[in-house]
Amino acid sequence: QVQLVESGGGLVQPGGSLRLSCAASGSIMLRIINMAWYLQAPGEQRELVAGITSGGRTNYADSVKGRFTISRDNAKNTVVLQMNNLKPEDTAVYYCHVVTLINGDYWGRGTQVTVSS
Repeated sequence: QVQLVESGGGLVQPGGSLRLSCAASGSIMLRIINMAWYLQAPGEQRELVAGITSGGRTNYADSVKGRFTISRDNAKNTVVLQMNNLKPEDTAVYYCHVVTLINGDYWGRGTQVTVSS
């Protein structure tokens, strides 16, 4: 069993920044391959924002390239999404997602990000 604890969401004005963090814990044999952040806006499907492999390779949605940065600490099983120059259209619930080697994949409960003046 794996638990994901997300933090860092909130209300910010357009142009502002937020930092989302996700910490994975649970099995002592936890081997995380990929970590990622997804977002889901009201009435929309969940979609990938950014992902990072255990080797540090990253990928981003076109809408966030140049504004968001994903990073991870393999020793601590944490992933961080630094979000800069936020726009109203970034408003959504953001979910942490991890893929493990032998324990399957897991979702966090989500954290609300609201960009509004």
